[in-house]
Amino acid sequence: MKLTGFLDFATIAQQFTQFYYNTFDENRQNLASLYRDQSMLTFETSAVQGISSIIEKLTSLPFLRVRHQVATTDAQPSNEAGGILVMVTGALLVDEEERPMNYTQVFQLMPDGQGSYFVFNDVFKLIY
Repeated sequence: MKLTGFLDFATIAQQFTQFYYNTFDENRQNLASLYRDQSMLTFETSAVQGISSIIEKLTSLPFLRVRHQVATTDAQPSNEAGGILVMVTGALLVDEEERPMNYTQVFQLMPDGQGSYFVFNDVFKLIY
C-alpha cells in the first residue's frame, strides 16, 4: 500500500488543529473564515449549516473562557477531491472550572481550490 502524500495530509491536519483550537480559545468569531455556506456543524445534539449559523452557535456557548488541551490528532485522506478526515480527542477547561471535560471532535476538511482548506463537516461531542 502506497501512502503518497502521507506527510502532506498529516501535516495539514496538525497545522489545522493547532490553528483551530488557538483561534477558538482566543476569539471564536475569528473561526468564520474556516467555514463555507455548505459547511455543517453538529455540536452535541444540535446541527446547524452555513457560516453565520455556525458562528452564532459557537459564540453563544455558555462560557466566556475556554482552553482546549489536545491529546490526539489522527488524520486520513478522505476522498478523490483531496479531502482530509481529522479526529481530535482532548480535554477542555471552561471559565473557572478546575476539572477538565473530555471531548472528541471530527472535521472533514475540503480543499478550497486556492491552495487552502475549509471545514465541510464538524462534529463535536463531550465524553461523559
